[in-house]
Amino acid sequence: MPAAFEFCYITDRRALEPRPLLPVIVEAIRAGVDLVQIREKDLPTRELLSLVEAAVAAARGSATRVVVNDRLDVARALGAAGVHLGTQSLPARLVRRQVPKEFLVGVSCHSLAEARAAEDAGADYAVLGPIFETPSKLPYGPPLGLARLREVAARVKIPLLALGGITVERVSACLEAGATGIAGITIFQNCESLQERVQQLRAQFKRVVPTEESPQQKS
Repeated sequence: MPAAFEFCYITDRRALEPRPLLPVIVEAIRAGVDLVQIREKDLPTRELLSLVEAAVAAARGSATRVVVNDRLDVARALGAAGVHLGTQSLPARLVRRQVPKEFLVGVSCHSLAEARAAEDAGADYAVLGPIFETPSKLPYGPPLGLARLREVAARVKIPLLALGGITVERVSACLEAGATGIAGITIFQNCESLQERVQQLRAQFKRVVPTEESPQQKS
Protein backbone atom coordinates (compact mmCIF):
# COMPACT_ATOMS: atom_id res chain seq x y z
CA MET A 1 0.00 0.00 0.00
CA PRO A 2 1.32 3.48 -0.82
CA ALA A 3 2.25 5.72 2.09
CA ALA A 4 -0.66 7.98 1.26
CA PHE A 5 -3.42 8.14 -1.30
CA GLU A 6 -3.85 11.50 -3.02
CA PHE A 7 -6.75 11.15 -5.45
CA CYS A 8 -9.87 9.03 -5.10
CA TYR A 9 -12.43 9.21 -7.90
CA ILE A 10 -15.87 8.15 -6.64
CA THR A 11 -18.17 7.13 -9.47
CA ASP A 12 -21.73 8.33 -10.05
CA ARG A 13 -23.10 7.12 -13.37
CA ARG A 14 -26.39 8.99 -12.93
CA ALA A 15 -24.59 12.34 -12.71
CA LEU A 16 -22.79 11.46 -15.95
CA GLU A 17 -25.84 10.60 -18.03
CA PRO A 18 -26.05 10.37 -20.98
CA ARG A 19 -22.28 9.74 -20.96
CA PRO A 20 -21.31 6.14 -20.16
CA LEU A 21 -19.36 5.51 -16.97
CA LEU A 22 -16.71 3.00 -18.05
CA PRO A 23 -14.82 5.34 -20.42
CA VAL A 24 -14.56 7.88 -17.59
CA ILE A 25 -13.14 5.21 -15.27
CA VAL A 26 -10.60 4.27 -17.94
CA GLU A 27 -9.66 7.92 -18.40
CA ALA A 28 -9.24 8.33 -14.64
CA ILE A 29 -6.91 5.32 -14.57
CA ARG A 30 -4.86 6.71 -17.44
CA ALA A 31 -4.72 10.08 -15.68
CA GLY A 32 -3.15 8.39 -12.67
CA VAL A 33 -5.72 8.61 -9.89
CA ASP A 34 -4.76 6.45 -6.93
CA LEU A 35 -8.20 5.03 -6.21
CA VAL A 36 -11.35 4.47 -8.21
CA GLN A 37 -14.24 3.78 -5.88
CA ILE A 38 -17.09 2.17 -7.79
CA ARG A 39 -20.08 3.50 -5.91
CA GLU A 40 -23.13 2.37 -7.86
CA LYS A 41 -25.43 1.27 -5.05
CA ASP A 42 -28.54 0.80 -7.17
CA LEU A 43 -26.89 -0.96 -10.10
CA PRO A 44 -28.23 -4.51 -10.59
CA THR A 45 -25.69 -7.13 -9.58
CA ARG A 46 -25.17 -8.48 -13.10
CA GLU A 47 -24.38 -4.98 -14.41
CA LEU A 48 -22.20 -4.21 -11.39
CA LEU A 49 -20.20 -7.38 -12.00
CA SER A 50 -19.65 -6.37 -15.62
CA LEU A 51 -18.58 -2.85 -14.67
CA VAL A 52 -16.18 -3.94 -11.93
CA GLU A 53 -14.67 -6.64 -14.11
CA ALA A 54 -13.98 -4.10 -16.87
CA ALA A 55 -12.58 -1.55 -14.44
CA VAL A 56 -10.26 -4.09 -12.80
CA ALA A 57 -9.03 -5.16 -16.24
CA ALA A 58 -8.40 -1.53 -17.22
CA ALA A 59 -6.41 -0.89 -14.03
CA ARG A 60 -4.28 -3.99 -14.35
CA GLY A 61 -0.62 -3.02 -14.65
CA SER A 62 -1.29 0.56 -13.50
CA ALA A 63 -0.83 2.22 -10.13
CA THR A 64 -4.59 2.74 -9.76
CA ARG A 65 -6.51 0.61 -7.26
CA VAL A 66 -10.16 -0.22 -7.92
CA VAL A 67 -12.30 -0.58 -4.80
CA VAL A 68 -15.97 -1.51 -4.70
CA ASN A 69 -18.42 0.28 -2.47
CA ASP A 70 -19.99 -2.02 0.12
CA ARG A 71 -19.98 -5.22 -2.00
CA LEU A 72 -17.18 -7.28 -0.51
CA ASP A 73 -18.43 -10.33 -2.41
CA VAL A 74 -18.13 -8.57 -5.77
CA ALA A 75 -14.73 -7.08 -4.94
CA ARG A 76 -13.23 -10.42 -3.96
CA ALA A 77 -14.82 -12.40 -6.76
CA LEU A 78 -13.46 -10.11 -9.46
CA GLY A 79 -10.04 -9.36 -8.05
CA ALA A 80 -10.63 -5.73 -7.10
CA ALA A 81 -7.99 -4.14 -4.89
CA GLY A 82 -10.39 -3.62 -2.02
CA VAL A 83 -13.75 -2.59 -0.63
CA HIS A 84 -15.03 0.73 0.63
CA LEU A 85 -17.35 0.60 3.63
CA GLY A 86 -20.07 3.07 4.57
CA THR A 87 -22.04 3.50 7.76
CA GLN A 88 -24.49 0.75 6.74
CA SER A 89 -21.83 -1.72 5.54
CA LEU A 90 -20.22 -4.65 7.29
CA PRO A 91 -18.00 -3.56 10.21
CA ALA A 92 -14.43 -2.85 9.10
CA ARG A 93 -13.00 -5.12 11.81
CA LEU A 94 -15.03 -8.07 10.53
CA VAL A 95 -13.99 -7.42 6.93
CA ARG A 96 -10.33 -7.07 7.88
CA ARG A 97 -10.41 -10.54 9.44
CA GLN A 98 -11.74 -12.08 6.22
CA VAL A 99 -9.36 -10.62 3.66
CA PRO A 100 -5.64 -10.79 2.89
CA LYS A 101 -3.35 -8.11 4.27
CA GLU A 102 -2.89 -6.50 0.85
CA PHE A 103 -6.66 -6.18 0.31
CA LEU A 104 -7.64 -2.55 0.90
CA VAL A 105 -10.32 -1.66 3.39
CA GLY A 106 -11.51 1.94 3.21
CA VAL A 107 -14.11 3.53 5.46
CA SER A 108 -16.34 6.60 5.15
CA CYS A 109 -16.25 8.71 8.31
CA HIS A 110 -18.06 11.80 9.51
CA SER A 111 -16.37 12.41 12.87
CA LEU A 112 -13.17 11.93 14.82
CA ALA A 113 -14.71 9.00 16.70
CA GLU A 114 -15.56 7.20 13.45
CA ALA A 115 -12.11 7.85 11.98
CA ARG A 116 -10.36 6.50 15.06
CA ALA A 117 -12.67 3.49 15.12
CA ALA A 118 -11.83 2.81 11.46
CA GLU A 119 -8.12 2.98 12.21
CA ASP A 120 -8.48 0.70 15.25
CA ALA A 121 -10.41 -1.78 13.11
CA GLY A 122 -7.54 -2.07 10.64
CA ALA A 123 -8.78 0.20 7.85
CA ASP A 124 -6.15 1.20 5.30
CA TYR A 125 -7.59 4.67 4.76
CA ALA A 126 -10.52 6.84 5.77
CA VAL A 127 -12.60 9.30 3.80
CA LEU A 128 -13.80 12.18 5.97
CA GLY A 129 -16.66 14.44 5.00
CA PRO A 130 -18.41 16.52 4.17
CA ILE A 131 -15.71 19.14 4.65
CA PHE A 132 -17.55 21.81 2.67
CA GLU A 133 -21.23 22.20 1.93
CA THR A 134 -22.44 20.01 -0.91
CA PRO A 135 -26.00 18.95 -1.88
CA SER A 136 -25.15 15.23 -2.04
CA LYS A 137 -24.02 15.22 1.61
CA LEU A 138 -26.88 17.18 3.18
CA PRO A 139 -28.26 14.02 4.90
CA TYR A 140 -25.03 13.87 6.92
CA GLY A 141 -25.62 17.27 8.47
CA PRO A 142 -23.68 20.53 8.24
CA PRO A 143 -20.16 20.52 6.78
CA LEU A 144 -17.35 19.64 9.16
CA GLY A 145 -15.07 22.45 8.02
CA LEU A 146 -11.30 22.70 7.93
CA ALA A 147 -10.89 22.99 11.70
CA ARG A 148 -12.49 19.57 12.23
CA LEU A 149 -10.46 18.12 9.37
CA ARG A 150 -7.31 19.40 11.06
CA GLU A 151 -8.37 17.84 14.36
CA VAL A 152 -9.02 14.43 12.82
CA ALA A 153 -5.83 14.49 10.74
CA ALA A 154 -3.82 15.14 13.90
CA ARG A 155 -5.36 12.16 15.68
CA VAL A 156 -5.16 9.36 13.09
CA LYS A 157 -2.19 7.86 11.28
CA ILE A 158 -3.89 6.17 8.34
CA PRO A 159 -4.30 8.14 5.09
CA LEU A 160 -7.17 10.60 5.41
CA LEU A 161 -8.99 11.83 2.30
CA ALA A 162 -11.13 14.97 2.40
CA LEU A 163 -14.57 14.68 0.77
CA GLY A 164 -17.45 17.02 0.13
CA GLY A 165 -17.50 20.21 -1.89
CA ILE A 166 -13.87 19.78 -2.90
CA THR A 167 -12.79 22.05 -5.76
CA VAL A 168 -9.38 22.61 -7.28
CA GLU A 169 -9.15 25.88 -5.36
CA ARG A 170 -9.90 24.17 -2.04
CA VAL A 171 -7.40 21.33 -2.33
CA SER A 172 -4.42 23.18 -0.86
CA ALA A 173 -6.47 24.23 2.20
CA CYS A 174 -7.40 20.60 2.83
CA LEU A 175 -3.78 19.51 2.53
CA GLU A 176 -2.62 22.28 4.84
CA ALA A 177 -5.20 21.04 7.35
CA GLY A 178 -3.55 17.63 7.29
CA ALA A 179 -5.45 15.60 4.69
CA THR A 180 -3.25 13.29 2.69
CA GLY A 181 -5.52 13.59 -0.33
CA ILE A 182 -8.98 14.32 -1.66
CA ALA A 183 -11.94 12.25 -2.79
CA GLY A 184 -14.87 13.29 -4.89
CA ILE A 185 -17.33 12.82 -7.69
CA THR A 186 -17.88 16.21 -9.29
CA ILE A 187 -14.25 17.28 -9.25
CA PHE A 188 -13.39 14.32 -11.49
CA GLN A 189 -16.56 13.96 -13.54
CA ASN A 190 -17.32 17.60 -14.33
CA CYS A 191 -14.27 18.44 -16.39
CA GLU A 192 -13.39 18.36 -20.08
CA SER A 193 -10.19 16.39 -19.54
CA LEU A 194 -9.35 14.19 -16.59
CA GLN A 195 -5.68 14.30 -17.55
CA GLU A 196 -5.71 18.08 -17.24
CA ARG A 197 -7.76 17.97 -14.03
CA VAL A 198 -5.29 15.60 -12.35
CA GLN A 199 -2.43 17.85 -13.46
CA GLN A 200 -4.23 20.81 -11.87
CA LEU A 201 -4.64 18.84 -8.66
CA ARG A 202 -1.01 17.73 -8.61
CA ALA A 203 0.00 21.38 -8.92
CA GLN A 204 -1.95 22.10 -5.74
CA PHE A 205 -0.10 19.31 -3.95
CA LYS A 206 3.24 20.77 -4.99
CA ARG A 207 2.27 24.14 -3.53
CA VAL A 208 1.84 22.68 -0.06
CA VAL A 209 5.15 22.29 1.71
CA PRO A 210 4.60 20.69 5.15
CA THR A 211 6.19 22.60 8.01
CA GLU A 212 6.45 19.47 10.12
CA GLU A 213 5.94 15.75 9.75
CA SER A 214 2.25 14.99 9.26
CA PRO A 215 0.51 12.28 11.30
CA GLN A 216 0.12 10.14 8.16
CA GLN A 217 3.88 10.24 7.52
CA LYS A 218 4.84 9.03 10.97
CA SER A 219 5.81 5.41 11.37
